[in-house]
Amino acid sequence: MADDAQVHDITITTDAGEMPAHVWLPPSGSGPGIVLLQEIFGVSAYIRRRAADLAALGYVVLAPEIFWRIGATEPLEGDGALDRAMGLVQKLDWDAATADGVAAVHALREHESVTRGVGLIGFCFGGGLGYQVAAALEGAGGSDGGETGEAGEGTRRDSPADALVSYYGSSLPQVYDKLTVTAPSLHHFGLADSYIDQPTVRAIEAELTQQPETTLVTYEGAEHAFDNSDMGWFDPQASSLAWERTVEFFGERLPVG
Repeated sequence: MADDAQVHDITITTDAGEMPAHVWLPPSGSGPGIVLLQEIFGVSAYIRRRAADLAALGYVVLAPEIFWRIGATEPLEGDGALDRAMGLVQKLDWDAATADGVAAVHALREHESVTRGVGLIGFCFGGGLGYQVAAALEGAGGSDGGETGEAGEGTRRDSPADALVSYYGSSLPQVYDKLTVTAPSLHHFGLADSYIDQPTVRAIEAELTQQPETTLVTYEGAEHAFDNSDMGWFDPQASSLAWERTVEFFGERLPVG
């Protein structure tokens, strides 16, 4: 993975105040944009490494602190991190989080270093949220704990995302049959996921791939969070293959050159 270089902190204006966020610039200083939506532990060291990886490929990457409204802007680490993270998700206003994701897309589209389109990528919590943000950009409502809501401020019809990559989106089981994304999308799921079982993955696959620009790929024996090299569930083979497919997908749908 690439080094965490050329990163700086910014804030993004929302209806509730200034949301903290981080921007990674590519070596060239400019390029297409990608909004990276955090895992359940926040903008962790792992998420920062993936942001740096994308920047090294030539993308301007923006990672917002989605838990900022509930007072969490630092990564959750150490013993009990998962329990604390699950507690934060229980407090989360999904409509507001979706609106904040949309605001991040707006901010990146307007960033002086972004020369062309903007895509989305999310991992775990962010993988599901990324799907909801992409749906909101296409005019769908937000969601509160997975239920479809009415479109409101921040979820109006907008320019669709240029591309979406979702890694084992944790909220997809609640929203896949309620929200539609027509933008080019790539979804990764492990078939040994402790949180999203195989029948659910196959149901998500059947629904989402009705859209001609959507691809769902599965990884035999891979657990949830198989891409996170800081976790015991890390699967080097699945991680490498999924990242290769992610890079190829963005290269086709959101080319740097």
